[in-house]
Amino acid sequence: MEQVLIEGAWQPSSEIVGGFRAVDPATGEAIGPEFPRSGGKDIERALATAVAVADELARTSPERIADFFERYASGIEAAAEELVATAHAETALPAPTRLAAVELPRTTGQLRLAAQAVRERAWTHPVIDTKAGLRAHYAPLHKPVLVMGPNNFPFAFNAVAGSDFASAIAARNPVIAKAHPSHPATSQLLARIAHEAVLAAGLPAASVQLLYDFDPALGLALAGDRRLGAIGFTGSRGGGLALKAAADRAGIPIYAEMSSVNPVFLLPGAVRERGEALAQEFFASCTMGSGQFCTNPGIVLLPAGEAGDAFVAAAAQHFAAAAPAVLFSQGVQQHLANGVRDLRAAGAQVVAGSAEASGPGARYAPSLMSVAAEDFLANAQALQQEAFGPVSLLVRYDNADQAVEAARAFDGNLTGSVFAAGDGSDDADYARIAAALRPKVGRLINDKWPTGVAVSAAMQHGGPYPSTSHAGFTSVGMPAAIHRFAALQAYDNVGDDRLPPELRNANPHRIQRLVDGVWTTADIA
Repeated sequence: MEQVLIEGAWQPSSEIVGGFRAVDPATGEAIGPEFPRSGGKDIERALATAVAVADELARTSPERIADFFERYASGIEAAAEELVATAHAETALPAPTRLAAVELPRTTGQLRLAAQAVRERAWTHPVIDTKAGLRAHYAPLHKPVLVMGPNNFPFAFNAVAGSDFASAIAARNPVIAKAHPSHPATSQLLARIAHEAVLAAGLPAASVQLLYDFDPALGLALAGDRRLGAIGFTGSRGGGLALKAAADRAGIPIYAEMSSVNPVFLLPGAVRERGEALAQEFFASCTMGSGQFCTNPGIVLLPAGEAGDAFVAAAAQHFAAAAPAVLFSQGVQQHLANGVRDLRAAGAQVVAGSAEASGPGARYAPSLMSVAAEDFLANAQALQQEAFGPVSLLVRYDNADQAVEAARAFDGNLTGSVFAAGDGSDDADYARIAAALRPKVGRLINDKWPTGVAVSAAMQHGGPYPSTSHAGFTSVGMPAAIHRFAALQAYDNVGDDRLPPELRNANPHRIQRLVDGVWTTADIA
């Protein structure tokens, strides 16, 4: 049985309530060593230890935190070959084109951006009012952060390496990471590298702890423990809402990314202008990563009529010819099958693909479904439920009024996209649809498919409920993502020598500060 990272060291679990192994999604066979499913004793030890080191980590210098991130990124790069091979075996994601070429560099880049944000102290956002004697900034929570990672990004959103993890550590809070059971060996490798970097950088040894899995009831109890400072979660809506209810009862902030259908509006001029190319791009976006992206285009709205029919025919041809896609697990496969069943029960018709599980392991045939806009509007809640995988629903609208009404019928989503003609013929329709869609999405996209998230300070990877639990925050992009795990603290009439360094009169690090209404890096006279 593999060891857990707890109390600052790798050691046997103190209460094993079961064991599990990773499963090769392509074959359905168990692979790798056995990992412990922890009981309440492990959770209590991890939480108590994290509480004990929280103040020490909060006092740690930004330079040491930044050093940790840079050592961690370098360690990941040094172990890239083993990490990629392990993640490929556990997830079936393409090793060279996805894991090695895209996701692993994104992860190390994200860690280095966290180091930069820490060194620049930009995330602290100092505000100073010299006349009123008030000074405020963002500061550590002085409490642990629980991070629960998803199945679809074994590196970039991993509980012990992704943006939630990096954001919490950047704000100088200890992290209790709960790995996703779909990729335990990948998480273990990352945690080993992280632990080595923690020790080398001089952080408290228990700044990072890792448990592989535990019973959902224990997870709910942990989410409601007031010793936690905050929770970061990426996963299903059902799991996210259950955790949110437990955290809300205890007054613990939870930043949960839960589900999104990411509506895409194809306007008439765009379809006439480049319909065949859009059909190819749509298929590529919907089936990328076997459709297991949180920004997958789950619903595409396009006009009725000849040009729209041609788009459907072209897209259907791509979907019908596609081989079954390998999903992360049989659990994902079953959830997708249930989602498709519910869409069909709500009136959606299959136009391409078998809309069924197919082949060995966890596989599902890429499938395209369709419904008329009037039927979508009559049953919008049932027809906009996420089907996580290589499946998308086409909604055929008769006119711009219907499209606007459909935009208004959507729940909150991570993204919303609008494709318009290059000659300006769609501009009037675009203005109306975009205005209706804008409050429904975190990121409004023009003439691009939504799949993929750039690691940028300007990124908003969040959105209105129920795509996330709070529309005011992003899980990607430094320094904004750090604010989720920070406390806004004000000082009233406190002497200069008693203030945190970011708020003192001297500004040796040349932090951007809002002083008496003016952004400046200068000292205060």
